[in-house]
Amino acid sequence: MTDTIYALSSGAVPSGVAVIRLSGPGVAGALSTLCGSVPEPRRAALRRLKDPASGDVIDEALVLFFSGPSSFTGEDVAELQCHGGRAVVAKLLEVLSGMDGFRPAEAGEFTRRAFDSGRMDLTEVEGLSDLIAAETEAQRRQAVRQMGGALGRLYEGWRKRLIHMRAMIEADFDFADEEDVPGSVADEVWSEAAGLAQEIERHLERSRSGERLRSGLQVVLMGAPNAGKSSLLNAIAGREIAIVTEEAGTTRDVIEAHLDLDGYPVTLVDTAGLRETDGLVEKEGIRRARERGEEADLILWAIEPDGVTPDDKHSGLGEDIRRSVPCWVVRTKADIETPTKRDSSGTIEEIPASTIDPSGIDLLLERLSSFAAETISLSEAPLATRQRHRHFLSECQSAIQHGLNAAHLPDELRAEDLRGAADALGRITGRIDVEDLLDVIFRDFCIGK
Repeated sequence: MTDTIYALSSGAVPSGVAVIRLSGPGVAGALSTLCGSVPEPRRAALRRLKDPASGDVIDEALVLFFSGPSSFTGEDVAELQCHGGRAVVAKLLEVLSGMDGFRPAEAGEFTRRAFDSGRMDLTEVEGLSDLIAAETEAQRRQAVRQMGGALGRLYEGWRKRLIHMRAMIEADFDFADEEDVPGSVADEVWSEAAGLAQEIERHLERSRSGERLRSGLQVVLMGAPNAGKSSLLNAIAGREIAIVTEEAGTTRDVIEAHLDLDGYPVTLVDTAGLRETDGLVEKEGIRRARERGEEADLILWAIEPDGVTPDDKHSGLGEDIRRSVPCWVVRTKADIETPTKRDSSGTIEEIPASTIDPSGIDLLLERLSSFAAETISLSEAPLATRQRHRHFLSECQSAIQHGLNAAHLPDELRAEDLRGAADALGRITGRIDVEDLLDVIFRDFCIGK
C-alpha cells in the first residue's frame, strides 16, 4: 500500500481514447510533474502532459483527480484520458515507471485496495467482477444489484442479529442479578435463532436461480450417433461450430456454444453419440457426454425417424439422468417424415426441429427462452450467486441448528454455536479470516481494475 500503482484501464490500443489510472500516495506529485499542478478534485481539466526529462509535450489530455478517502480505492486516484495511440500510451507508462515509488498494477489491484480500505466488501467485489463479465441483460441486472451492496447488507444484518443474540445470552448468565437485565432470555434468543435459520433456508432456495443466472443455463444435446445433434447445434448458434458428416461418431469431445435468449445466458453443449463402442477415444467422449448430462439443467434428446427415445432402456442415457434431469425429445429430421405426437410422460416433450425448416428452430428457441425464464426466476431480492456463498451460508445454518439441538448443554457452550454462525457470515463479506480467499478472487480481474 506504500506504492503508487498505475495501469491502462481502458483496454487494448489503438483506440480513440485511452484511460490510464493511478492510485496511491504519489498521485498528486505525479500530476504536478506531468501537467504542472493538481486539478481541482472531481473536475475534469484539459492539460498538456509533458515528459519531465525533456520537457516535450507527450499529449493533450483530460485529467481527473479524486482525493482520498473519497475515491474508488480510498487513496488519491487520478485518471489520464489521453489519445489512444500506441506511442502516446507507451510514453506515458514509461514516464510513470521512472517515478520513485511507482509500479505497474497487478490484476485486480485497484479493487483489492478498495476492499482493503473498506470501500467495498467481498460480495460487492464479486458483483463488480460479474458486471465486467456479464454477457446478457439479466446477468447485468443481477450484478448491479450485488455490486450496490444489497447482498452484503443482508448478510451483515444477519451477522449483527447473531452477535446480539450471543450478547443477550452472555448478559443473562453474567449479570443475572442486575435489575436492568431481563430474566432468562435464552428461550427468546433461540426462538429468534430458529427463525433466522428458516430465513437462510429460504434464501438458499431462491438463490439457486441466481447461481444459474451467473453461470448460464446448461442445455445438453444428447442422443445416438448421427442423430443430427451437431447440425442442430450449428442451426441454433447460427454458425458452423461442429463438424457435420454422414459418418457416425464424428463428435468425440464436448463442444459448447454460448447463447443469449431474451437476456438469459444459455450454454448449449454438443456431445458424443451414445452407443456401445470399442474405440478408446469415442468411449471417453461418451463418458464425458454422460457426465455433462448429469450436470445439465435440460437435455435435448436428438432423435431421427425410428430412433429410440430417452426413456427407452436401450438409449444409453441411464436411469439416474432420466429421473433427475428434464428431457425434451427433438426430432431433428422432421422433414423426412410427419412426426406423430407420442404419449410422453413426465417431463418429456417432443419438438419437430428440422434444420432445413427455420420454423422448427424458431419454435425450439422460443421454448428454450420460456424454459430459461421459468428456471431462472429473476427477483429484486439479493441472491447468493457463488458456491462460496452457499458453502458459508450452509455452515452458518448448521451452526445455528447445532445450537438449537443442544438444549441439554449449558448456555455458554450453545453461545459458541452462535459465534460460529456469525463468523461464517463474516467470511462471505470478508469481515474476518479470508486472507486465503483474496488471491483467488482478485486474480480473475483484468489489469487496471
